[in-house]
Amino acid sequence: MRVLAFLIALFAGPLAAQTARDGACHLDTPCTLGERSYNLREPDGWDGVTPLQVLLHFHGWGRQGTLIVNHDRIASATRARGVLLVAPNGIDRRWDWRAGSPDVAFADAVLADVAARYPTAQTFVSGYSIGSLMAWRLACDSGADIDALLAIAGTLRRTDTCAETPAQVRHVHGLTDTVMDFPFGPGGDTTGPVALWRREMGCGAGTPLGPWSQVDFLTLDRTRWDCARGTVILDTHPGGHFIPHGWIARQIDELLGLPNAYP
Repeated sequence: MRVLAFLIALFAGPLAAQTARDGACHLDTPCTLGERSYNLREPDGWDGVTPLQVLLHFHGWGRQGTLIVNHDRIASATRARGVLLVAPNGIDRRWDWRAGSPDVAFADAVLADVAARYPTAQTFVSGYSIGSLMAWRLACDSGADIDALLAIAGTLRRTDTCAETPAQVRHVHGLTDTVMDFPFGPGGDTTGPVALWRREMGCGAGTPLGPWSQVDFLTLDRTRWDCARGTVILDTHPGGHFIPHGWIARQIDELLGLPNAYP
């Protein structure tokens, strides 16, 4: 608790009396933390009492949190599943995803601020493109308890090391991605995107789970690793650099034990 209080004070000073739940910040009106900010969106029909799962999602290059909280493939998934969507805003619409990044402390402060405003349960961290790199960095370096990393089309180098690991990693990447090139392993090995986590989490051999789809125009292929420190799941698809339709929704359904639905 002392760590949470310190992080909030570092970025925001004393909390204002009015919180997001009182209408101070929501959707396109950001919550401020010092000179920085984040956007959030409550799930539909929330009773104001039940603890919320949190999905903290890092936007892609040149974007902001306002896009995320209105995004069909992100917000539609959280709104229907009792999940609070939190979207930090990067300085100059970008992220510093390198080791030692000050954006890690900022994201930790965002999570602390959210916990001061809302009753929260599990924390999921996500991101797309350069936002995926930042999500990986947070999962590697944050002192926060991260129950799952949901990463989309962006990985750290497999030679990086991580002080922390999430309880579960789920990553999706297109085989023909030319923006964040698919990190093939030796001999064209397609498990390369999660090589870092497989090493850091002490994974054994992967289990191919085969094809699956949320929409009829895109089929993904899944491999799962059961590890000494959690689980790693990799989904690949034949496309390029995008957030697959229904992918975030499917991950949340599986993590929360909900019936699979779209979106």
